[in-house]
Amino acid sequence: MRTVHDASGDRYLLVKRSGESSRVRDPRTGDEQYLPNAELTFDDNDEAPLSVAAMAVSEPVRRVVSAAHDDRSLGLLVELADRGPLSVVELLDAYDLCESDLQGLLAEFRAAGLLAEATVHGERGYDATDVTRRAVASLRESE
Repeated sequence: MRTVHDASGDRYLLVKRSGESSRVRDPRTGDEQYLPNAELTFDDNDEAPLSVAAMAVSEPVRRVVSAAHDDRSLGLLVELADRGPLSVVELLDAYDLCESDLQGLLAEFRAAGLLAEATVHGERGYDATDVTRRAVASLRESE
């Protein structure tokens, strides 16, 4: 599978190419349409087709899915989205994470832009970012 884009920069997945037109799929909606080949640029090693296909999922959800390796790490993000900000002491007391595991997850989530440092009752803590809150809300809606 290849990717193509039109003059406005919109990316599509190439479904079928013929002489005059090509059937393309919009990765965000899944809708297919025929577009004239003259209006398309066929990408060579630009973006991997599977990365383009992932655009069907909102950016905040993609970021959470990429960063949360298991249910426990996803649960930490959900808890901070629901209850945050929480101090590191509160996080260690409330959940079954050792300090090194917690610090590792917090560092990964901060690097991904999912958590921000916060001061809670005069102690160092963390809070979910708006991206995380939107992603959690979106994931809950999909049930």
